[in-house]
Amino acid sequence: MIRIHNSLTGEKQPLTPIVPGEVRMYVCGMTVYDYLHIGHARMMIVFDAVARYLRHRGLRVTYVRNITDIDDKIIKRAAENGEPIDALTGRFITAMYEDCAALGIIRPDLEPRATQHVPAIVSMVEKLIDRGYAYVALNGDVMYAVAKFDGYGRLSGKRLADLRAGARVEVDEAKRDPLDFVLWKHAKPHEPAWDSPWGRGRPGWHIECSAMSVELLGPHFDIHGGGMDLKFPHHENEIAQSCAATGERFAEIWMHNGFVNVDNEKMSKSLGNFFTVREVLPTLRHPEVLRFFVLSSHYRGPINYSLEQLEQADAALQRLHLALRALPEAAPADGPYAERFQAAMDDDFNTPEALAVLQTLAREVNAARDAGDGARAASLGALLRALGGVLGLFTVPSEQWLRLGKPAAQAATPAGTAATLSDADIEQRIAARVAARKAKNWAESDRIRDELAAAGVVLEDKPGGVTDWRRA
Repeated sequence: MIRIHNSLTGEKQPLTPIVPGEVRMYVCGMTVYDYLHIGHARMMIVFDAVARYLRHRGLRVTYVRNITDIDDKIIKRAAENGEPIDALTGRFITAMYEDCAALGIIRPDLEPRATQHVPAIVSMVEKLIDRGYAYVALNGDVMYAVAKFDGYGRLSGKRLADLRAGARVEVDEAKRDPLDFVLWKHAKPHEPAWDSPWGRGRPGWHIECSAMSVELLGPHFDIHGGGMDLKFPHHENEIAQSCAATGERFAEIWMHNGFVNVDNEKMSKSLGNFFTVREVLPTLRHPEVLRFFVLSSHYRGPINYSLEQLEQADAALQRLHLALRALPEAAPADGPYAERFQAAMDDDFNTPEALAVLQTLAREVNAARDAGDGARAASLGALLRALGGVLGLFTVPSEQWLRLGKPAAQAATPAGTAATLSDADIEQRIAARVAARKAKNWAESDRIRDELAAAGVVLEDKPGGVTDWRRA
């Protein structure tokens, strides 16, 4: 039985699909005015792994992840750049797809954009007004009346009285309560606008996700996810809007992934410790290193991003690929490993424990190989590769992986090292060494081996005069 920590209750609960055998999941996606940063990458990798695992367990998953393509930040950035809003959002949607593809993130089943669902948004706002949960303010905005919703604050653990006591809001005569939030913004000059019963305007941010999730998944679905930073006010407001408009429970389980810290400080632009995915990926052996790094921590806790942590992820992946190298095709082995992997993932998607199972399997593969039991090594390796594939790992053949360099080291490495030697350079030296061995020129053979070893290239002589190699 899969058990998931529900942010709404603070407890783990069994995943009992509303429709047997089917899971409907909505995750708050990107506001497309800039490149993905590593915090966004964590959210996307986490819920990609969740969707992959649910499908692995035989469930039919409908995964919806929205795109916010209209809001204040987008309008401001487009104005600063002097470009049309569609050009800005289109460019960053393309960049998002490129980054996600590099990280092995599968596209969601549905990817609604706010601008394509304005009629559903207007319809939900109308229902909220009709039911007394919203009002048209004097300035033409439509506001949600927070005090009207009895359950407000349940998700975040906040009380209305405390929020009001600590509220710092500008004087706004349009609001009846400083905690009320906008559902529909009246049109301003030179801003995009759509027709509505309250005049031309555009959606507020919170109502977008409520309207799109209900339209695509229904008023009661299984899982709603997103980053911890969205718990309040975004997800709190979604609950208030959706439940008030439909009279239904909305999401059954709420999942939130933790923050990313950089060298033990919260990642932020003001601290100058803010990294985009496309800044980080060129420094890695392969994008899968970043994916492995993310999965090495439980999704609900904070994760510390540092060069040391990336190096550890790279080394751990390297050990797995070393175990998988040169193994023939085989049926996955029977035994306790698949059950341990499933138990870890069934327990609130405990990817660190699942990766520990993979590391144990790798040690077993190496032990079988060392004992000369090639058949067992191959079957254990097949299981290792299959279980890693559930998490989106091992997208590159191990032999190819082991020949990848580490770009982060190139700038600081002298010429002639593994970081600067091309595959062709290495193959040329190996060919010269093979020729020297055939001529029984052992001194030259040893010299070439030592030269390559000094450059960080490890040679493995195999029967039949074949020499394999990998980068250290």
